[in-house]
Amino acid sequence: MYPLARAARLVGEEPRTVRRWLKGYTWKYRDGRRASGPLWDLQFADDEQLGEERVLGFRDLLELRVVARFVQHGLSLRLIRETIQVAREYFGDYPLHSRRLVTDGRKIFLEAVRRSGDDPTLLDVRGRQFAIDAVIRPSLIEGIEYDRDAHALRWYPVPKRRLIVLDPQVQFGEPIIADAGVPTDTLRDAYLAEGKSVGRVARLFRVSPQAVQAAVAFESRLAA
Repeated sequence: MYPLARAARLVGEEPRTVRRWLKGYTWKYRDGRRASGPLWDLQFADDEQLGEERVLGFRDLLELRVVARFVQHGLSLRLIRETIQVAREYFGDYPLHSRRLVTDGRKIFLEAVRRSGDDPTLLDVRGRQFAIDAVIRPSLIEGIEYDRDAHALRWYPVPKRRLIVLDPQVQFGEPIIADAGVPTDTLRDAYLAEGKSVGRVARLFRVSPQAVQAAVAFESRLAA
């Protein structure tokens, strides 16, 4: 489970922005107000204790990661909303981290553009068309490990090294060192407490110095 602010940091977005995506918002329009609902219902939305807390599950986190990628590459929230709706028709709930999005992404995007009323030519002019090939194909599922039924099992947020993983079955899904199970924030705190001695922290927790360095860099990036 991920509190909204924690989830926002993990995907590199501002908490207030993520709150608008997942809670919805209103704005003034002529003589009244208009409202925009959440992009999707959260995994724990029906839970009596967690429903009002805006707590994300692992699947919510992976969907949020894709939305953040879309926004970073210039796609409007209206187009993202339509993309989610179209993709859900193809893949069911939580469609944005589906492996099939890699192969069917162009078709889904073009249908979403049509429904949103955006001009596909205008998208090309704005340089947004590259999002289909340069974002979806190589990176949307990068670092996600799937089982045989194409369900997401875990996420490696730094996929090139795979030292750090988020696994919903381990440490409540918090970032950990993949081969040791030690939370990255624990290693970061120990690093600061031990006078920034990588070697001492590595010996204390029986992990490699590279794992300590990776944990410190990862937590520093989240804090920034």
